[in-house]
Amino acid sequence: MSGLVTCGTADLPNGESCFRIAMTAPRANALEPGLLAELHRGFDALERSGVQKALITSGRNFSTGGDVGQFFEAAQQGRAEKYADQVVPVLQDLVMRMIEAPVVIASAVRGAATGGSAGIVFASDMAAAAPDGFVQPYYGVMGFAPDGGWTALLPELIGAGPAQSWLMANHRHEAAELQQLGLVQAVDADPEARAAALLADVDGGAALAAKSVIWNGARLTAVRAGLDAETAAFRELIGRQETLSRMAGFLQSTG
Repeated sequence: MSGLVTCGTADLPNGESCFRIAMTAPRANALEPGLLAELHRGFDALERSGVQKALITSGRNFSTGGDVGQFFEAAQQGRAEKYADQVVPVLQDLVMRMIEAPVVIASAVRGAATGGSAGIVFASDMAAAAPDGFVQPYYGVMGFAPDGGWTALLPELIGAGPAQSWLMANHRHEAAELQQLGLVQAVDADPEARAAALLADVDGGAALAAKSVIWNGARLTAVRAGLDAETAAFRELIGRQETLSRMAGFLQSTG
């Protein structure tokens, strides 16, 4: 591990083992190739550990999604698609890996979980959010196609209509709204402790049985196809002049 992610086994409040994966990358855990590779290595370590419960945490912000500055630089240099290929398929594989894993996964969300990073929340089996936690797509602002399961996974969780409306309006769903949608199970000033308590309270065998039945072969095949479609759409849009202009405007407004 390079310091972008730390991981290891810790005890839940009931003494049960839990594997913790903590994102500790700069720029609010922007999803750049290094962080995504480290997250996969964290899941490799989780698989080797044999632990059946896991907790994903962060710093002040969960993650601000893809690094717009890196995408913009790549687009200016005529390598937008090449850079996208280093990011988007790797994120999609992580989302798929999470929903397929025989592990009960909880996320603790602080601050922003925007763009593709929301897919890590969507793919978690349960989540707790701090009062300042929020999820927002930003795709329309940037001229990007959705990734991370916004169209492949989210409609399974909240319905196609609400998912489409959220994307089109670029709405910021605050923690309480996320709880109403069922995307987080608790709002707490200490989301890490609350997520750990949620993991401790659930019977692992029963939870994994439910997970395997819900995410059956047909659903997994459909989600995989949806993630692949997201990747293709993202790649198609990323090199457009319109997308380049939108990224430039966004960076200027936030710089």
